[in-house]
Amino acid sequence: MSFSQIYELGFTYGKSNFIGDVGNTIFINPSENTFGAVFKWNRSSRHSYRMSYIMTTLSADDLDSRDPRRIERGYNFETPISELSLGMEFNFLDYDLHDYDVLFSPYLYSGIIYTTFQEQLLLNNVMVNSKQNKSTFGIPMVLGLKYRLFEKIIIYFEIGARYLLTDKIDGNNISDENLNYNFGNINNNDWYMFSQFALTYTFGRNPCYCNIGK
Repeated sequence: MSFSQIYELGFTYGKSNFIGDVGNTIFINPSENTFGAVFKWNRSSRHSYRMSYIMTTLSADDLDSRDPRRIERGYNFETPISELSLGMEFNFLDYDLHDYDVLFSPYLYSGIIYTTFQEQLLLNNVMVNSKQNKSTFGIPMVLGLKYRLFEKIIIYFEIGARYLLTDKIDGNNISDENLNYNFGNINNNDWYMFSQFALTYTFGRNPCYCNIGK
């Protein structure tokens, strides 16, 4: 099996929301702007390797929650984050970018993410941004739809959850020599959501999804 390749390069824009021990518990609740860039290497009509970089702000306020315990507690926080993501995108349909009769396909994406954020500290029952940068890894779980607008322009819309390997973005479960506390469920790590679209420009050699010498 021999493959040539085709590439895509573009930008993303959308909204983000946080899911954790502070704020609203609605899973999809777009609130803060996201901006980013995406690069794809299409290895076949069914899958591609993908890299993206996205910046946004994660914020949450207990007063936006429907939980009376959170409303009474009244915590809130805000932190800028950046996310680098590497993984693989799987098309539900054969999506050959050089077959112009193929206009769309639903897809799934997953892989690994590296996220940086600013540490939150609970001091005198008030959430304070320490301005100290922290980082964590996570797993993206994305469902989307791609559609060809023009010969070389593809538009994407996707909704994706990020499961993080930390419970500290909202300041919960902090433990060091000076601070040791938790105020939420220490068995549940933090999540955040992206609801976004992307525009990409395609370039590169035509792919050959065929057996050579057949």
